[in-house]
Amino acid sequence: MGFTMGLNLLLLVAMVATNILSLYHLSSNIQSKPPVAPPVPDHLLHQLQTIRATINHLTRLQPQTPPSAKTKKSSLTIPSDLLLYTHLSPIGSSCKDNPDLLHQYMNYTPFALCPSDSSVAESLILRGCHPLPRRRCFSRTPSSVPTSLPKTPFSTIPEKALLWNSYTCKSFSCLSRSNPNMGFDMKVEQSRYLGYKSDLDLPIPQFLQLTKSSKSVIRLALDIGGGTGTFAAQMKLNNVTVVTTTMNLGAPYSETVALRGLVPLHVPLQQRLPVFDGVVDLVRCGHAVNRWIPLTMMEFLLFDVDRVLRGGGYLWLDYFFSKREDLVKVFQPLIWKLNYKKVKWAVANKNDASGVKNGEVYLTALLQKPVSR
Repeated sequence: MGFTMGLNLLLLVAMVATNILSLYHLSSNIQSKPPVAPPVPDHLLHQLQTIRATINHLTRLQPQTPPSAKTKKSSLTIPSDLLLYTHLSPIGSSCKDNPDLLHQYMNYTPFALCPSDSSVAESLILRGCHPLPRRRCFSRTPSSVPTSLPKTPFSTIPEKALLWNSYTCKSFSCLSRSNPNMGFDMKVEQSRYLGYKSDLDLPIPQFLQLTKSSKSVIRLALDIGGGTGTFAAQMKLNNVTVVTTTMNLGAPYSETVALRGLVPLHVPLQQRLPVFDGVVDLVRCGHAVNRWIPLTMMEFLLFDVDRVLRGGGYLWLDYFFSKREDLVKVFQPLIWKLNYKKVKWAVANKNDASGVKNGEVYLTALLQKPVSR
């Protein structure tokens, strides 16, 4: 017993003496020379950075209590879904690839009138810079406001309701003279999509009859590359709501669609369709969808169409053109990847100068998505 206590006492004294000597040695080193911190290993630095980034991420997502709520007994917190909207809106990743155009677009005076630079915006969008960065400037309006707007989609459109600064033509008559097929002559547009001249044509009355016979309901549609919105206008007369995607390439297409009482979407072909999954009955692809679209983008476009179409909905390729050999070897296999039912498939020669020179053909196809998968 006495031996054990003596041994424990000796160990205690030795431990205290060791700590005193260590403390003395440490203090003498501090006085003589500042301590040098050992280098931190790279893997530890990486782990610390990861932890810091995780903490910052979790801190941003944590609901914050507003100052006014801290004084109240019941603590109020901002819903986490609303916190998501506190972040600045994103811009297209391709914007950084076009610094000169982006600088030109963002060179404006805040809280003043926006520059007349719609052509710059179009150039950026077509290069993949979409969505564009937001700006804090006021949009321009026409100097005079028309006393009335068109009551029907085929009424005369008042030219004073538009800003013509960005366009070579300054009137609808000028646009119609330069190209009668641009869609700005309402007398011509009134009969478009109603007649049958060849197997490539699918008149709207015939289309609606086909859908009725198959017991399909057509209420909502999307017209990709719809120009001035004539297809949407004709469908509106049949109680079908059509949203038109269009770009202002040298002419006021979007403004014209809106002035006709229709809905324009200012989005390029490479943009994901701003529509929820499985909600539309029909997607029509007009002349803008053709062989000049890169194959990868064409494939994404078709599968995005499949995304927004409901089961039993229709894809309408209207006068799609390509070289004949490309249609057989490239585009037809791409279209068949969708596994849609073929309702109409008509191919004919493209007889204009370009078509004859390049051996091009037109395709008009109506395809139905499977009801269930």
